[in-house]
Amino acid sequence: MEMQNVLIAFALTLFAGLSTGIGSALAFFTTKTNTKFLSIALGFSAGVMIYVSFTEIFVKSKDALTAALGDAAGLTATTASFFGGILVIAAIDRMIPYFENPHEVHKIEEMTDTRQAVQYKKLYRMGIFTALAIAIHNFPEGLATFTAALEDPTLGIPIALAIAIHNIPEGIAVSIPIFYATGNRVKAFKLSFLSGLAEPVGALLGFLVLLAFFNDIVFGVLFAAVAGIMVFISLDELLPTAEEYGEHHLAVYGLVIGMLVMAVSLLLFI
Repeated sequence: MEMQNVLIAFALTLFAGLSTGIGSALAFFTTKTNTKFLSIALGFSAGVMIYVSFTEIFVKSKDALTAALGDAAGLTATTASFFGGILVIAAIDRMIPYFENPHEVHKIEEMTDTRQAVQYKKLYRMGIFTALAIAIHNFPEGLATFTAALEDPTLGIPIALAIAIHNIPEGIAVSIPIFYATGNRVKAFKLSFLSGLAEPVGALLGFLVLLAFFNDIVFGVLFAAVAGIMVFISLDELLPTAEEYGEHHLAVYGLVIGMLVMAVSLLLFI
């Protein structure tokens, strides 16, 4: 395991996680959400993650596990790990109350609409819990980004970018209620920004735990689980949010463009 790859993987994970701060900054320095662009961007992220999960990550996991365990046992372990990853991220999502879930759609306009402000109750608590929910949710995402980049830095770059785009609306979701509750833009930005730190923390802890016994089987199981996590995020979060921000066709166009860009980027590195 080359230290250079470790540093690149950690840097990409840090970038992806701290992009929650971009969402908060957008909420402070612009007055209107470009819903069409955001819809396409979120669809694009889903396309990147779904395509790479099935064509690269799942395949590499299967190759590693079948080489170590044999064809039947290896494919069984790959499939079980894939759905195991889905179960883990779904369980985390279910533990977060709906009204505090970071995937509830918010717009920048809400920060400048005082009529919206009076409708919120216990805003500060909501903002804190949203930040906590994002931190918990981003932990496995950080491990997923880190693992992919550790195996192949060129694979990690588009995944990190996709996760980063996905984190921007989450940053808005944290900053809106905290800003309304406190009137303090700096505090809202800091909490939004810090909630994204869970991704590099997840990557670092995962690396330290797995380093001692990292082998083909551990790699294969983890990689298949990563594929499951990314597919679930795409289907449960990115695409529904893309449709809520924009419209169905824009979300699908973004999805197809994301798949195409990912396919072309993989072809370039053959």
